[in-house]
Amino acid sequence: MKIYNTLTKKKEEFVTINPKEVNMYVCGPTVYNYFHLGNGRTFIVFDTIRRYLEYKGYKVNFVQNFTDIDDKMIKKANEQQITVKQLGDKFIREYYTDADRLHIKRATVNPRATEYINKIVSFVSELINKGYAYEIDGDVYFSTKKFNEYGKLSGQNIDELQAGARINIDERKTDPMDFALWKKQKPGEPAWESPWGLGRPGWHIECSCMAYNVLGETIDIHGGGTDLIFPHHENEIAQSEALTGKPFANYWMHSAFVNVNNQKMSKSLNNFFTAREVLEKYDADVIRFFMLSAHYRAQINFSDELLESAKSSVERLYNSLYNLESLLNEVKLENIQEAENDYYKDLLKYRDKYIEKMDDDFNTADAISVIFDLIKDINIHVDVNASKELINKCISLIRELGEPLGILQKTTKDNLEKDIEKLIMERQQARKEKNWALADKIRDELKSQGITLEDTPQGVRWKRV
Repeated sequence: MKIYNTLTKKKEEFVTINPKEVNMYVCGPTVYNYFHLGNGRTFIVFDTIRRYLEYKGYKVNFVQNFTDIDDKMIKKANEQQITVKQLGDKFIREYYTDADRLHIKRATVNPRATEYINKIVSFVSELINKGYAYEIDGDVYFSTKKFNEYGKLSGQNIDELQAGARINIDERKTDPMDFALWKKQKPGEPAWESPWGLGRPGWHIECSCMAYNVLGETIDIHGGGTDLIFPHHENEIAQSEALTGKPFANYWMHSAFVNVNNQKMSKSLNNFFTAREVLEKYDADVIRFFMLSAHYRAQINFSDELLESAKSSVERLYNSLYNLESLLNEVKLENIQEAENDYYKDLLKYRDKYIEKMDDDFNTADAISVIFDLIKDINIHVDVNASKELINKCISLIRELGEPLGILQKTTKDNLEKDIEKLIMERQQARKEKNWALADKIRDELKSQGITLEDTPQGVRWKRV
């Protein structure tokens, strides 16, 4: 298996610290609002990576943090006249609601920054003792010039970097590129005791401390969106490796943006769609298919047209599963025949090809193509003359390859029929309102799925052709 390592800018053979075990840390949400689809892509990508590693037999210790103390959280809590903790508690619950609906598996551990304040204070104190950090009037800063390898992840020369990009400019700092490890309390802000007075941790130190305390000095994979490469992950490396003298993570992985009209989807640009909004129109299989139909390092454009295309593709996959399950009621043979056994063994070439694609830096786009090739082969060769055993093996193989992608796990018959009934009801309402254009559009959509409608005195009946 090969993984593209942002640190070395090349694909590398994946070798874990402990055999068949992966320690993986992925930067999670700042819990002040519902997460949008740009965040959702990162969560879906790393959930898929985690699922595939488990498919390959690894035990994955998957850690994803919640940033529950932050400038944005303080501002939002003040606006709503609630505590920062109340705000964080609410949106952690909402995160789980939306992530569960997107088939994102629960992390092994979801540490919260505020649960690690004492450990963060110890971490910062040790950096001061080692000469990597300094205190000014209750604020503590990391001295980037003291860490000789600063810039190695982003590939930027420290002397050419400009202050900003989430590094607050402060004239008191020794160097503009120094970043905050501990922030002195401002009026109305929550704060904790420290050797430097009341204050709270800086953003970057939180992840370093949580990863260190939950997973150890060196982890296998650290992941997040490409927007975190600099300064967040660069700063994590600096402070973590300054403390331990060891590599912080062996593999750094970053998922690309979701764009809207070729601009990054973000709350700051106000061009975002929350996962919850999109889940009202499309189910999780469609959203995941859309996200995974491009390589995780390639940017994708969000549009209704592309989601509709993903929906049609997912329906084709589920229709094939539905047809196979329907066949089980028609076939007479129970046990697999010798020729069928040979055919099934030949089908396993698709599993091998799927693994080959996923082993190449988790190429989900090509892996999805392999699933379509598998289904095409089955559609041609498996019919009413097949045995139940062969049909069940084909169904299991399709579902097996869908599972690491988090798709094709629904009970097809129930879900497809529910979707069809919903569309028929919408058509009936459109006819009632004399909206003939919409009624015809729904009828044509059903027809494209192989569904014909018959209007009878007893109501609308449908059948699959």
